[in-house]
Amino acid sequence: MACATAEKLAQRALQVGILDDRQLQEAWGVLGSRSVHLDDLVQVLIRREMLTNYQVKRLMRGERFGFFFGDYKVLYNVGSGTFARVYRAIHKDSRQVVALKVLRKKFSDNPEHFEQFLREGQLGCSLRHPNIVPTYEVISDKKKFHFLVMEFVEGWNLREFLKIRKKIDPVVATKLALGIARGLMYAFNLGLTHRDLKLSNILVSSSGEAKIVDFGLAGLDETLGDESNARTIDYAALERVTGVRRDDSRSDLYFLGCIFYHMLTGSPALAETTDRVQRLSKARFTEVIPIQRIDRMVPHSVAKVVNKAMMLNPKYRYQTAAAMLAELEMAQKRLVKELKASKPLKMRDAAAKSKTKPIKPENQRSVMIVESNTEMQNIFRDGFKKAGYRVLLTVDPSRALQRFQQDPRTADCVIFDAQELGESALEAFNQFSGNSNTDHIKAILLLGEDQKNWRKRANLSATRFAVEMPITMKQLRTALEKIVPEKPARS
Repeated sequence: MACATAEKLAQRALQVGILDDRQLQEAWGVLGSRSVHLDDLVQVLIRREMLTNYQVKRLMRGERFGFFFGDYKVLYNVGSGTFARVYRAIHKDSRQVVALKVLRKKFSDNPEHFEQFLREGQLGCSLRHPNIVPTYEVISDKKKFHFLVMEFVEGWNLREFLKIRKKIDPVVATKLALGIARGLMYAFNLGLTHRDLKLSNILVSSSGEAKIVDFGLAGLDETLGDESNARTIDYAALERVTGVRRDDSRSDLYFLGCIFYHMLTGSPALAETTDRVQRLSKARFTEVIPIQRIDRMVPHSVAKVVNKAMMLNPKYRYQTAAAMLAELEMAQKRLVKELKASKPLKMRDAAAKSKTKPIKPENQRSVMIVESNTEMQNIFRDGFKKAGYRVLLTVDPSRALQRFQQDPRTADCVIFDAQELGESALEAFNQFSGNSNTDHIKAILLLGEDQKNWRKRANLSATRFAVEMPITMKQLRTALEKIVPEKPARS
């Protein structure tokens, strides 16, 4: 039964164990009464981070199960796949934030399926490398649930990352490809292959590092039969076309080449389709359009790596991850050298040359930066910290909105970089104006040179600016100081 009153929601939260009596007493104390509207209680619980929106929705629907798996409290559902759901969770005692990969109910009842899932999870526990998401524990209750406890990576999967960025700067794309190659080399040296390398199985952390997820779990798909084989069908098709054995590590290198191709061009190397027959077709592999025909601006040094990784004849492909890694490192050095030689008049150069003396306010101001480019994150962080600001960073515009809705005091100002985030930055900037919890928050929208016409679509005011690039850090700080004056010293 759904919860219709504040009192009923409170009782349901107590019954399922998602809140304790102390927390509820605190919430009632803030409200000053128990005779309040349901929405008022919900706002207090979310603002004080006692509950998440996900937990509230489940409570409102009258659900009683799925709030805990073992000692882990579920905070959010962050993804769903063929055989498992992934949750952000927290250990009830240590407060460690983790990712839980929970086997779906229809597979949990079949011993063959859940035992394979647990075996593959144990395999993940043996892998410890900076570019592979580690599995900490494998937990099984044969009567209830089976799940893996994994590192929670703050950031995006590469498919989401590309959806926002459209395509990735060659320097950044090469850095990500290097990370993937290093993770593969480590696994290959242990005799393990991935067999499901694709955009959604690569996570990009908030610090800009690539991390491979689901190592070994492709084997589960093959156990589950035709219904679930969509994940590994690309590998099966490549093996059929090239005549290699099932666990040939060069197949992983081919699909790393596909990922690199997609990052550099914004287009998939292999035609994307859900049709099984088309995915198994030889033409899908023989008719790949050469990368420099898709985008002539792709540097030769990285195009060369893509072309060799994607050679259809495995004899002409990279034979080892180490060989591909070596050429990626050479390509990276060449790209950095070319970038320094060109000296483009971009914000990063102007920021690096800025000699503005740090401002030291008596009471620190704060700014949240919504930015997905790690190089620019570092520039913003250093530039504003030198000026005496407390700096918060996030790659997700929706997360920024959520933070301010939960606590309007999160920061004195928020800056959205539309150059990197595109339309999602503009939408979030405008949403700040349309919400009573955030309409007073100061905000700046950074527009790229090809986005100047977006100014007409932005909700601008005396405290909401759109700033066009290029701009120096000094100029940006000046713009910020106009809308966020120094705080007066406390007496």
